[in-house]
Amino acid sequence: MAEIYSGVRESKKGRVNDYGGTGKKAEESFRKGCLKKADRSFAQGLQCQQINSMAALMSLEDAVFIAHSPQGCIGCTSLAVDMYRVGQAHRGVKHIKNPHIIVTNLDQKSVIFGGEKKLRDSVNKAIERYDPKLIFVFASCASGVIGDDIDAICADLQKDAEKAIIVPIHCEGFKSKICASGFDAAFIAIEKYILSKEKVAKKDNLVNLFAPVSISYADQKEMERMLGLLGIETNYIPFYSSLEKIRKIPSAAASTSICKVFADEFMKELETVYDIPYSHTVMPIGLRNTDKWFRGIAKVMGKEKEADEIIEKEHERITPLVKKIRDRLQGKRVFICGGTGRSFAAAALIDDFGMELVGLETPTYDDDAQVDIEYLNGIHKDFVVDIANMQPFEQVNLIQKIKPDVFIGVPEWAAKLGLPTTHVLDMKRPTMGYDGLIFLGNKIADQLENPGFNKKLSRHVKLPYKESWYSEDAFKYIVGGEANV
Repeated sequence: MAEIYSGVRESKKGRVNDYGGTGKKAEESFRKGCLKKADRSFAQGLQCQQINSMAALMSLEDAVFIAHSPQGCIGCTSLAVDMYRVGQAHRGVKHIKNPHIIVTNLDQKSVIFGGEKKLRDSVNKAIERYDPKLIFVFASCASGVIGDDIDAICADLQKDAEKAIIVPIHCEGFKSKICASGFDAAFIAIEKYILSKEKVAKKDNLVNLFAPVSISYADQKEMERMLGLLGIETNYIPFYSSLEKIRKIPSAAASTSICKVFADEFMKELETVYDIPYSHTVMPIGLRNTDKWFRGIAKVMGKEKEADEIIEKEHERITPLVKKIRDRLQGKRVFICGGTGRSFAAAALIDDFGMELVGLETPTYDDDAQVDIEYLNGIHKDFVVDIANMQPFEQVNLIQKIKPDVFIGVPEWAAKLGLPTTHVLDMKRPTMGYDGLIFLGNKIADQLENPGFNKKLSRHVKLPYKESWYSEDAFKYIVGGEANV
């Protein structure tokens, strides 16, 4: 009998979340089995998996989201709320609404006496106010420490809930340092409480396309356009999805994901339980990666010949446009920061434009990352790798030493250093596929040619670090593993 996945990414071998060194050293150490889990004796911050669980689902229709937590735990949901509102506007919704979020507001008394009453009251209020089809209950560090049995509480409340399906999600922040575990926790709950291993009739041309909150509507349309060229119908989930679309998951002929780490574990479960094959390749950013992603799902669907013909036509269409961008970006030195799938994909993209990779920051290193690093080491000179879940003090140290021409990724810190920055995690504009490549390339070039705002910003903003820090080893606080190599 196959071992049941716990939803904690560190439970599987070969996943590293703290490392500092070079790309070549990372590849060599991982291949030899010498890249071990490390830790930081000092950490500036950490992305919580509860936020990823909530963000993955917060655009679902007819749903209420209950955070069984202190009020501060939902602060980061503002990003998902913003994306939900912007996404509605892009989709032509005239009366834009907010997601329905309730926080139980656990406090000191709750820690002593338990938070069960607050949770019960919150679920009852959710039903009374919104009459939802789905109620998601998200655990937190506080509820986990208290020991509230959210499964038992939700099961008891479900007896009186005539319409709503109540779904507890175990995304306590302390369970994992790898924030993608939050995605897994959400999908495990969907399988257990919504799909329930029910067998449904298959639809031969239907593909599950899993997409996180960080995918723009333009990217959704591009992915659907490409799959449509293969005669594939797309079940786009869970972003801007519904209970009905979730229930269609088992009827699909195949599955794929836009983000490399978003639904990878869930797709394995779908293959085991529902006999749904899947494609797990790369994030479709850049020519090479888009080709690879497209061929991956085409192979699963038995449409490889058609895919090759489509790719040839797409290349004919955009190659002249790529060359124009390459003329603007040739030789520029780039530092990239993003999620595990997106950062490696963007690093491959810059080769389309003749740019040089000098630094790469990403939250996790694993077997998939090793494949990407081997590729990057083959096309770029030596570059720095920082495996870090939100450690900006290391990032700014490296940027000051390396002095890249441009920064691609989450831009806040690099922008304050005066660097031209482009947000590769742009959830409002094109990034993916063939059309997204052209938009993103022009955007990078425009920023390089018009860096005035960031330069002025750097003259008026002071980062919270002493000047002495910039001369220190950026990885001095990484303990164990293969740090400081």
